[in-house]
Amino acid sequence: MQSPPASRRHAFKRQSRAALGRGRQIRVAFAAFLGLLAAALLPAAARAEEVDLELVFSVDASGSVDDDEYQLQLDGIAAAITDSEVLEAIANGPTARIAVDLLVWGESRRPKDHTGWFVVDTAQSAAAFAAAVSAFPRRQTGGTGLGDGIAKSVSAILENQYSAPRMVVDVSGDGEETPPRDHTVLLPQARAMALHFGIIINGLAILNEAPELDDYYRSQMIVGQGSFVEVAVDYQDFARAMKRKLLREVQPEPIVGMR
Repeated sequence: MQSPPASRRHAFKRQSRAALGRGRQIRVAFAAFLGLLAAALLPAAARAEEVDLELVFSVDASGSVDDDEYQLQLDGIAAAITDSEVLEAIANGPTARIAVDLLVWGESRRPKDHTGWFVVDTAQSAAAFAAAVSAFPRRQTGGTGLGDGIAKSVSAILENQYSAPRMVVDVSGDGEETPPRDHTVLLPQARAMALHFGIIINGLAILNEAPELDDYYRSQMIVGQGSFVEVAVDYQDFARAMKRKLLREVQPEPIVGMR
């Protein structure tokens, strides 16, 4: 599945209200999701700030993730964003800056938590985001509401004040979506909406509890031009995998030995 050309992606942001109106005439699941986006899209800034990448770190904090494992995800993201190779890759981009946000999800329909957007363009700005991430409190638990977590991550991109040639939701987790107890946005709907708005979904599959989770992410979750799945064999391996993944997202050209 391929995302729209880069020249059309920001038109999607400007046209999102019209898309909402049309979406209500499609099927019920899409209508529910589009309604979720409506409130977020209204205050979007009229003039966008240019960056090379808009990236949401979308982190699993469902019941299968204990507190130590949650912290390992946060610390792995903080280590990756401050790594010298990652900072060099950011500096080599056309604007030499990216916009990043941490969003934490768990049970479907539960309000999500996020840091808000940071611009990373220096070691100091990277350190500021890393500090916010490492200290981010945990308020999520329950089922693995993967679709709803992605839906909120897509919404975070659509409502922000930035404009970039690439928009990415970077999902990390250790399990498949669990059946919801109430009506909610499920993974197929969230994936379709990301594709519609030209947003890439990548995955970092942590295999300690589900050894074939990477296959599930590839077949059911990732979407968009150049989307991919990175693998961590367990939470101790997360920081290494996140750095590798982030380098691929910041510099999307093929890297020798990566697949």
